[in-house]
Amino acid sequence: MSSTKGLEGVVATTSSVSSIIDGVLTYHGYNIDDLADNASFEEVVYLLWNHKLPTKSELDSFKKELAKAASVPSEVIDQLRSFPIDKVHPMAALRTAVSNLGLFDEEADEADEEANKRKAIKLQAQMPTIVTAFARIRQGKDPIAPKEELSFAANFLYMLNGEEPDAISEEAFNKALVLHADHELNASTFTARVCVATLSDMYSGVTAAIGALKGPLHGGANERVMQMLAEIGEADKAEAYIKDALSRKVKIMGFGHRVYKDGDPRAKHLKEMSRQLTDITGETKWYEMSVKIDEIVVGEKGLLPNVDFYSASVYHSLGIDHDLFTPIFAVSRVSGWIAHILEQYENNRLIRPRAEYTGPDKQEWISIEDR
Repeated sequence: MSSTKGLEGVVATTSSVSSIIDGVLTYHGYNIDDLADNASFEEVVYLLWNHKLPTKSELDSFKKELAKAASVPSEVIDQLRSFPIDKVHPMAALRTAVSNLGLFDEEADEADEEANKRKAIKLQAQMPTIVTAFARIRQGKDPIAPKEELSFAANFLYMLNGEEPDAISEEAFNKALVLHADHELNASTFTARVCVATLSDMYSGVTAAIGALKGPLHGGANERVMQMLAEIGEADKAEAYIKDALSRKVKIMGFGHRVYKDGDPRAKHLKEMSRQLTDITGETKWYEMSVKIDEIVVGEKGLLPNVDFYSASVYHSLGIDHDLFTPIFAVSRVSGWIAHILEQYENNRLIRPRAEYTGPDKQEWISIEDR
């Protein structure tokens, strides 16, 4: 028996949810470029869960279901208020709150198809409410209730800032949600599938996935990208900063991807949104700095930017706190987690790989007096 570190290249399951073949990302066979340019996030969620794009009537009905389910139990909001605000990262708050949601759902442990669909709607609809509520509570503000008439993307920005977004901001955020919705068998998705393969409930699966996404080598990368941009400060300082970091073998966050050798197909969409948004806000330095870093890292290391790199300046330009970047990733990716959870339930087998043992052999017991 031989092992592969990080399971690189190991095919662990079959799935029809999404694919990455020859550097092309698809959701149920639809190219990510087509979806990013044309689809609403609600259409993408419907696609991931139902294996087809919705008709207009199906989409209208689905939007209404999401809107009606967006309110969070008051007990969950009270719990958010109880957290030590100055010490809790929003991802830790989200992880705990989503777990808590399961306590207030009478169907949490019901495993039939219809109950799972209702739980899916609640989780997708309520995660934005949790993230925005926590963001406002820590600013000393009251949470804002969602508006049923707004799109998913617009509603998030409205609940966060208290103002309905302009068209370009809504488009940019919608596009970011579409691009982050699913990504084959990534670490958090695999975690979700391993969890529910024991026939644990959907809330447990999503909570486990949030825990995996929290790490800086997964969802936390875009937050680290923005920290780097803020530290550099100006575009003319980027070259010296990056070359110094590379000389010290410091990892530049937001570059390279294990499954893409010719570049992440999602990055170009966020690069363009970064250009547009920074131009509107008058802070083009974030885009200019990003482009300069992109050029240097590609030239020096041959590494291309991934989805995290330009999403950082997009979210910053939308006025979003940097430590909310990863929770926003979760708000989108829960759609993919749920699609994989439902698929796992449909054709389940306990996921139980083996490990190649590398420890000592044939040790003899020594009594505690002689150790």
